[in-house]
Formats: sequence, structure tokens, C-alpha cells
Amino acid sequence: MPELPEVETVRRGLEPILVGNAFARVEQRRPDLRFPLPPEFGARLEGRTVEALDRRAKYLLARLDDGEVLVMHLGMTGRFAIDKANGDAAAPGRFAHRPKATPKHEHIVFHLGDGTAVRYSDTRRFGIMDLIPGAMLDGHALFKGLGVEPLGDDFTPAWFASKLKGKATSIKAALLDQRLIAGLGNIYACEALHRAGISPLKLAGTLATKSGKPTKKTETLVDGIKTVLTSAIKAGGSSLRDYRHTDGRLGRFQHRFKVYGREGKPCRRTGCNGVVRRIVQSGRSTFYCPTCQR
Repeated sequence: MPELPEVETVRRGLEPILVGNAFARVEQRRPDLRFPLPPEFGARLEGRTVEALDRRAKYLLARLDDGEVLVMHLGMTGRFAIDKANGDAAAPGRFAHRPKATPKHEHIVFHLGDGTAVRYSDTRRFGIMDLIPGAMLDGHALFKGLGVEPLGDDFTPAWFASKLKGKATSIKAALLDQRLIAGLGNIYACEALHRAGISPLKLAGTLATKSGKPTKKTETLVDGIKTVLTSAIKAGGSSLRDYRHTDGRLGRFQHRFKVYGREGKPCRRTGCNGVVRRIVQSGRSTFYCPTCQR
């Protein structure tokens, strides 16, 4: 599943196409994706102008001129392809290994006022699209339990330590808890922990003092998370199976992985002679160096 950097890359690719444009016509080729599409989905979009395209966790939020928000989640295999009005093609988040093209996988086509078509395909149909009034967005079931944005100003060592105080789960499990940090996924949790020199097995509560104050490790981990995510976005995300970014090139961050997917290979930390190990935590693969991550 695309993680925060990949979704942000898609957002940046779609933004100049959607913002300021209106939906002239919407083709809805099936009644549902992961969940049923909202009633009169196409009719409610037609004529509406996109005023902004934001991201919350792994969701894309197209804010419309009538106050509603078109909420989109890519799921496992969702992708957008763009047919520009001048005949050029681009694909934010386009798949590196193109799936077999069959019309049944192209479920929704947004025809824009300038003649551009934005086509949404989703082979496994784990994606989500919904229309939610903007004023109700924070309290909606999709968003009301989400935690802080890891690249936002609210994600500070002091805030993080206050949430980790007394936690008996592993720090890796805490990082993947979307109620704590929204949008952080398995790849970047592994990379951030390695950058901070923290074992994924370490109890989360030990990163805070008894009174809930940050420790040096808390500060290092917060910095590591922000640095890894920012670097991944700058690199266009990570292409592991089939992901591409806006201009059709592969994301480049996978070439900078220190531990993820590198089981049995030498640790890339300067001066460390360790070997990357893979373990399973809560059903997810964790990659780390037992030598330099304590």
C-alpha cells in the first residue's frame, strides 16, 4: 500500500490538474469500491470546482466550491491516469509494471472543464471515494480517530513523549498506530528507527521519562521520522512493486534504504559491522540492525 510520501507525490501531481478546474462530467462504472460510493456521486460532482487539494494521512482531500470534500484513498492498487486536453499523458503514482488493461478495472473517470480526463483504476478495489461536508470532516468515521501529522508542527518530542508515557507496546507498534501518528507506514517506520539508532523491539514507554517528558531518544526519533519522510517525498517516494510518481519516472528513495528489504545484508551505518535482520511484529516485517539499534 502506498505510504505517506507516495500519496503526497500523487497529490502534488494531481494538484495542478484539479485545482481551479471543474468537473464537467463523471463516469461512474460501478456502484462501489471498498465501500459503496455516495448516492448521486457523479451528479453531486458535476459543475463543482476544486478549490484545493490537500492530504490527511493517506487520504487525498479535494475541497469543492460548495463546501463538500471529495475524499480519495488509493488502497492497495488504486491509481490515477491523466489524459491532458492537449493529448499528452501523465500519471501521478502510475504503476511501474502496468497491470493488464481491462475496462472493468477503470471504475471512475472525471472529465474536467478544460477537456482533461482523470481516470481512476483499481484492480483489487480496496480504494475509497466519498463526499463529506467540509465542516463534518474531522468528526467523520474515516478521520476522527487519526493522530497527528508527522510532518506537522504539532509532532514534537514533547507531544510524542506525552503519548508514549506508560506504553507497554514496542516502539515499532506505536509508530504504526494511526491513532498516534497518521500516515506513517512500515517502510518509513523501519528507516526512521534505524536512523535514530533505536531497536524496534524497545518498549515505547522507555522513550519518555516517568513524568512523560522527552528523552534524547525521543528527540532523535522525531527528527528521524521527519527527515526520512521529507527525503522520501523529495525523491518521489519508493518504487518497490509497481509505483511511479507524477512524470512517469520511478521513485528513487528505495535506493537509499538503510534496512528495509535488506535482510542479511551489511548495515549501511558508517562504522557499523552489523547485518540487517528481519523479524515479524504484529504480522508485519520489520528490518533492523541488532548491532547499532539499541
